[in-house]
Amino acid sequence: MTSAPVLDIQQLTKTYRTAAGDLTVLKNISFSLPEGATCAILGPSGSGKTTLLGLCAGLDQPTSGSVVLNGISIGHISEDERARIRNQYVGFVFQNFQLIATLTAIENVTVPMELRGDRGAGRAGRELLDRVGLANRHDHYPAQLSGGEQQRVALARAFINRPKILFADEPTGNLDAETSKGVIEIMMELNRSAGTVLVLVTHDSDVAAVTERTIRLRNGEML
Repeated sequence: MTSAPVLDIQQLTKTYRTAAGDLTVLKNISFSLPEGATCAILGPSGSGKTTLLGLCAGLDQPTSGSVVLNGISIGHISEDERARIRNQYVGFVFQNFQLIATLTAIENVTVPMELRGDRGAGRAGRELLDRVGLANRHDHYPAQLSGGEQQRVALARAFINRPKILFADEPTGNLDAETSKGVIEIMMELNRSAGTVLVLVTHDSDVAAVTERTIRLRNGEML
């Protein structure tokens, strides 16, 4: 007996109303991902990659179609309920890191657990920073870290709640090629050990090649 997919997308469409008429940015997208799967959403700028990620994560609502995350249909529920589901099941990594400038590395990492009232946040945060190679950077602020180091802090933060699914939106877009390779390797290692579903948005075919599956988008449609 096979388990239900962690992420199930069926006939997903997103249309915006503009002064010039309706603009459909995604059309009839369907795919599903089981536990532990890794998937890249690959396409040029304007192909609908980030829109698709936002719909999958419940950051936006589809015009039609369904999004089921960990068995919960999230397409047309309230924003408060979607926020609760994201907090419980989802991790994020962004191109621009989105660290809090006034917090140290360890404080940035532990924010998600502390928001839940988890008293084990400090220990878990230190362990994750050590795993991503920042054992000597716990008390450094973002401005004192390189871009690659900041993204590793963001990775540790994303995994601290052991999410069911991690959405990474161009996570190496602001990094040079060598640093990018190291960050991707760390992300894949954390993903394997946690058994998390990884959905990686990228325009880089070399980055997409490290995942088990690639969904190619062009003009809002799957190729």
